[in-house]
Amino acid sequence: MWFKNLQIYRVPVGWDLSAEALEEQLAKKRFQPCGSQDQETRGWLSPTNDEFLVHRVGGQWLIALGIEQRLLPSSVVKQEAEERAEVLSLQQGYKPGRKQMKELREQVMQELLPRAFTRRRKAFAWIDPVGGWLGIDAPSQARAEDVLEVLRQSLDTLPLALVRTELSPTSAMADWLAGGEAPGGFTIDQDCELRSVTEDKAAVRYVRHSLEGDEVRGHLTAGKLPTRLALTFDDRVSFVLTEKLEIKRIDFLDVVKENLDQQGTDDARALFDAGFALMTGELQRLLPAVVEALGGELKGGEGTSMTAPVAAPTPAAKEAPVAATAAAGDPPW
Repeated sequence: MWFKNLQIYRVPVGWDLSAEALEEQLAKKRFQPCGSQDQETRGWLSPTNDEFLVHRVGGQWLIALGIEQRLLPSSVVKQEAEERAEVLSLQQGYKPGRKQMKELREQVMQELLPRAFTRRRKAFAWIDPVGGWLGIDAPSQARAEDVLEVLRQSLDTLPLALVRTELSPTSAMADWLAGGEAPGGFTIDQDCELRSVTEDKAAVRYVRHSLEGDEVRGHLTAGKLPTRLALTFDDRVSFVLTEKLEIKRIDFLDVVKENLDQQGTDDARALFDAGFALMTGELQRLLPAVVEALGGELKGGEGTSMTAPVAAPTPAAKEAPVAATAAAGDPPW
């Protein structure tokens, strides 16, 4: 159990919702597979494939949202509807109108949906009720919103807030790159993206490339700002920090995973629990350190309750031309 990405939120420290109460409320929306006419279903699954929806290890909780979708491309529906429309044209002597075409598409959808393949995935969320963290293993805020939406529907109240810091990640990362050094406990790695604030949104991406010297500082002086920066914390966890305060490409280094190898057991459940305990222990140290490196949390306000829908995440910026600084085989960010 190792998260690859982390969208982070704040819950009240010492949240008074017990694990038992959370289990009971999640059970209201337990996962059900797609019915014959369902295009998608969402609901809570056991993270460990047993009867429990909340997995607890050392005061840390793990939950999992199941999402199942029927794979029926709109192009397939359109093609079948057009073929039926041609037959209907010959029968009635004129082309079907807009209303008839709509009815044809709906008929095709109803007939093909039960035969369509389904795809199922799990989205995991970690809750630290003592430290006041909610972390979702999702590559984007939009994917995390899938989990938050069902969580809002399931819980009576969800006092959730975005993490807001005194310094923006962009300004802090620019300072670290300009000075050639990250704050205590962190080291700068070799991946970075710098993007212009002008209309052209030109970008330079470094992959496995030294970020020291005048080249990066020159881009900063020219007005480009960092949107992603690879860092390592305490020689134990490597990750990429983004301008939206996302933690991406998390890699728990060998010094952490060696502890798992020392467990001396082949029991899958015991290994899962040990991995989850190690991961959450590292995240409990990492997240406060990231917040501190960004000047600490903004004070004032406990965040907005999410029993009602909140504003959708800011759409990702349109991809801009990227300079050819990146090495060949550059992996997706």
